[in-house]
Amino acid sequence: RLTGFCCIDIFSMEAVPEVVRCLENGLSGVGELAFYESGIDEESIKRLEPVMEVCLNKRRPVLIHTNEPIGHQYPGKTPNTFKQIYRLITKFPENKIVLAHWGGGIFFFSLLKKEVKESFNNLYFDTAASPFLYDAKIYRIAINVLGQSRIIFGSDFPLLTPARYFKEFEQAGLTKGEIDSLCWKNAARLLNL
Repeated sequence: RLTGFCCIDIFSMEAVPEVVRCLENGLSGVGELAFYESGIDEESIKRLEPVMEVCLNKRRPVLIHTNEPIGHQYPGKTPNTFKQIYRLITKFPENKIVLAHWGGGIFFFSLLKKEVKESFNNLYFDTAASPFLYDAKIYRIAINVLGQSRIIFGSDFPLLTPARYFKEFEQAGLTKGEIDSLCWKNAARLLNL
C-alpha cells in the first residue's frame, strides 16, 4: 500500500489551503520541507506555524529536511544549525515531526539529562541517504540512543536503492524485529495505517 505526503512551498500564500486540500483528500502528512537558502531561520518557523497548526489538528506528521551542519558540502545540503533544528522542535512540541537524514545527528542530544530529552517526545528520525553520509554503525547507535520505535526508513530513492540500506542493516547486526520496525512498523504506527 502506498500513501504520500504533500510538499509545499511554505513561502507561498497557497501553502495552508494546499495542505488542507491534500490532507482532506487522503495524503498522510506534509513534507519533505526544506530550507535550502536560509536554514530553519525565524522567518521559516513563522511561515511554518499555520502549516504545523493544520497538521496538529489533523494529527498528521511533518517531515523536515535536515542535515549535518559540519563536514563536506554536497547538493541539497542546507545551512541548518543544531540551534535552528532545536528551535523548530521546541516551537512545535505537540506536532509529530520527522527529521530527515537522522536530523543531522541531533538525536545524540537526547542523551542530555535535562530539557532536550523531553522535547524529543514527538520526534522521529529517518534514514535517508545514510549509506552516503554515515558509517553503518549509525543504525545500532541510533537504536541504542533512541530506541527502535522512533526511526523510520527513508531511502532518498532514486538517489539510493533500498538494497543499499538492507546491506547496511545486516552489517550493523540489526535483528529482524528491528528491521521490521524501521522499515514499516514505525511508519504504519505514525501514519495510523
